[in-house]
Amino acid sequence: MDIFDLLTMIGGLSLFLYGMSVMGDALSKMAGGRLENILEKLTSKKIFAVLLGAAVTAVIQSSSATTVMVVGFVNSGIMHLSQAVGIIMGANVGTTITSWLLSLTGIEGGNIWTNLLKPSSFSPVLAAIGIILTMSGKNESKKKDIGSILLGFAVLMFGMETMSDAVAGLADNSSFTSMMTAFSNPLLGMIVGAVLTAVIQSSSASVGILQALCATGAVHYSVALPIIMGQNIGTCVTSIISSIGANKNARRAAMVHLYFNLIGTILFMVVFYGLNTFIDFAFLENPANAAGIAVIHSLFNIGATIILFPFSSLLVKLAEITIPEKNQPVEEEVASKITIDERFMEKPAFAMEICRQKVHEMAEITKEAMIYALETLQHYDEDKANEVIRIEGIVDQYEDILGSYLVKLSGKNISTKDSQSLSLILHSISDWERISDHALSIVKSAKEIHTKGLSFSKKAEDEIQVLSQAVSDVCSLTTESFCSENTEMAMHVEPLEEVIDNLSKQIKKHHVKRLQKGKCTIEMGFVLEDILTSLERVSDHCSNIAVEMITLYENEYNTHEYFKNFTEKERKAFDDEYESLIPRYRFKKDKDAF
Repeated sequence: MDIFDLLTMIGGLSLFLYGMSVMGDALSKMAGGRLENILEKLTSKKIFAVLLGAAVTAVIQSSSATTVMVVGFVNSGIMHLSQAVGIIMGANVGTTITSWLLSLTGIEGGNIWTNLLKPSSFSPVLAAIGIILTMSGKNESKKKDIGSILLGFAVLMFGMETMSDAVAGLADNSSFTSMMTAFSNPLLGMIVGAVLTAVIQSSSASVGILQALCATGAVHYSVALPIIMGQNIGTCVTSIISSIGANKNARRAAMVHLYFNLIGTILFMVVFYGLNTFIDFAFLENPANAAGIAVIHSLFNIGATIILFPFSSLLVKLAEITIPEKNQPVEEEVASKITIDERFMEKPAFAMEICRQKVHEMAEITKEAMIYALETLQHYDEDKANEVIRIEGIVDQYEDILGSYLVKLSGKNISTKDSQSLSLILHSISDWERISDHALSIVKSAKEIHTKGLSFSKKAEDEIQVLSQAVSDVCSLTTESFCSENTEMAMHVEPLEEVIDNLSKQIKKHHVKRLQKGKCTIEMGFVLEDILTSLERVSDHCSNIAVEMITLYENEYNTHEYFKNFTEKERKAFDDEYESLIPRYRFKKDKDAF
């Protein structure tokens, strides 16, 4: 093997790794976040989690990508550690598909049908189709993604063939043969396999390199087997690196991956070489081929999964012992549950889906805080008041974390629909945060009334109760329409907001008259003003959210211009609904109203 063969091998390796990267990225992009959604939702049963992990890894052609994704799920609180175990096991099985695809390079035969199965025969065709689809497809089109998949696969196979041809001359090289013989030492072979995989961070790629070296005929099964075992350990480096800086459960998920591969490898090596002492497996001295490597790779990963699956809970406990529970400040614990993992930035479609889920959580707990605040205003309850204070702090964290994450995500290549959703979420999180602030203000007013022993007149209490009911209804309506992304439902928010404004004006007028008649005090007037201001502001923010939803696809409109663009028919429908709501929130009449 001369310098030119070495350069050819390096070029082939580069093409091989690049093709694998292009194909994997294109497959992930074409999935558009759907695979991640499936992983997130369909992991209630461990056996399903294993099958799912295997299927997803087989599709995206990377167990490292799957396990890193799982670490991200656990870090964001989307998935429990017990659910992650099954997916990690399945990922190890799914990654063996790549070695079977690469084994096609070892096909030999003289007839035309056999030759058609060889990558050297069909890769050029796939490359031609791929380049046509890529160049003719529009940005973000499925045609372009399919073209990238075909091109990536063709480059991958061409790189594999190039590597195999470049190293073929090593068959007669005594130095290379001596080096390969040294690797037949199980421990040394494992170390080499682990280091190689850790460096390139892909067990599929390192297995492919080993399959290419088989073309020399100098790699015997006694050498290949321990290297494959080491490759399974080396692939854990990627998930361990990705867990740095993550929460304890994410780090535990990475440790589960390590323990699964480490324990499986140790068991296999002890049993296999123990039996070899007595039985003496003759095939170990035979030259390995690409198909044989694929068989060993598959048998180990499938066997390890079958053996260790019943003990998955013990793997979790082992990870928990390695990374013990520590007392964590409440603020940090809450933040860790709200956090959206940075790893999802590489999957923008899925990152947006997670952001939607988080903002929906934010909306629901904000509504909950508002309901507690209104109940506290009617009958002061210290527990509910404290809950509003707690929720207000959580909502603040939601705004900070979501806002920062979405700003970063906006710089990614996202679809038009996701871009519109991103804009809506960015606009709405400040409104939800302000609603929680007003809930807290209402609680403070309620506490002042309770602490000072103040009270409203019976009529004022009844009026505030009617207004509170209207505000509670507008909050619930806004939350439901926002979380279900129902713009038709959002259309009903604005008429109710107008009713709330009108009720607030009436209460203020009635208060002045009660003040003139001595039925209310100036001090209670200040408290009432604070309460009415908060309730009005809450309905205003609900209106902002609803109008932003309605005008999402009408970029020329904004919240303040919404009504200017009403058609005559829309104005009549609005007025009719407004009139229909007035009787529902009407104050009781009596002769002593003021």
